[in-house]
Amino acid sequence: MPKSKRAKVVHLSKTDKKGKGLSQKLFTNVREAADNYQYIFVFSVENMRNTYLKEVRTEFADSRIFFGKTKVMAKALGQTPSDEHLPNLSSLTPHLAGNIGLLFTSREPAAVLSYFSAYSQTDYARAGIHATQTFTIPAGVVYSRGGELAQEDDVPLPHSLEVTVRKWGMPTKLSKGKVVLDSDYTVCKEGEILNSHQTALLKLFGVAMAEFKIDMKAYYSAATQAVTEVSAMEE
Repeated sequence: MPKSKRAKVVHLSKTDKKGKGLSQKLFTNVREAADNYQYIFVFSVENMRNTYLKEVRTEFADSRIFFGKTKVMAKALGQTPSDEHLPNLSSLTPHLAGNIGLLFTSREPAAVLSYFSAYSQTDYARAGIHATQTFTIPAGVVYSRGGELAQEDDVPLPHSLEVTVRKWGMPTKLSKGKVVLDSDYTVCKEGEILNSHQTALLKLFGVAMAEFKIDMKAYYSAATQAVTEVSAMEE
């Protein structure tokens, strides 16, 4: 059988080399940062958004933040006393599990923890997360905020969007140029996992259900060579 002209050969050696190079760079940068800062924090991220992570990076311009391959970062810090980069640093690596990052800083822990305990950003939900509230659009003319505002403070949904919202599951129709519902329509119920149509409707009606937040899990002090669990401090 003749080979397809569209078939392309991908050399795994090349892709592996590129991936290995990036991992090596991350490994080197993590170890370099460990030598230059007083504290190493492990943090987890809820509802990741690059825009807000950039805000945090700007706020901590005097520090370094890494959000890469967990296994590579753990290996750079050291996973056992025999391969740890700094004394007792391997005690920090058990906290490197899940969607985590590293913050290297010389700011005092109290200031760092205070900042992140107060920092959060609300954004529109993405498919796959749980709804934080039940959102129901009342029967009648559909307004741009889906009933979240008083009618006198809102405007009817543009008739041009009727086809779109119907495609996303709303049983709407046009009546005298206005988008209407014959009965109440529940977009989502609190606690259920959202799909792409639900998140699209929530965004259209201005309902934000995702909270970008960074939770500090533990930190290492170069001066004391000790690891402190943040959850233990909060108890």
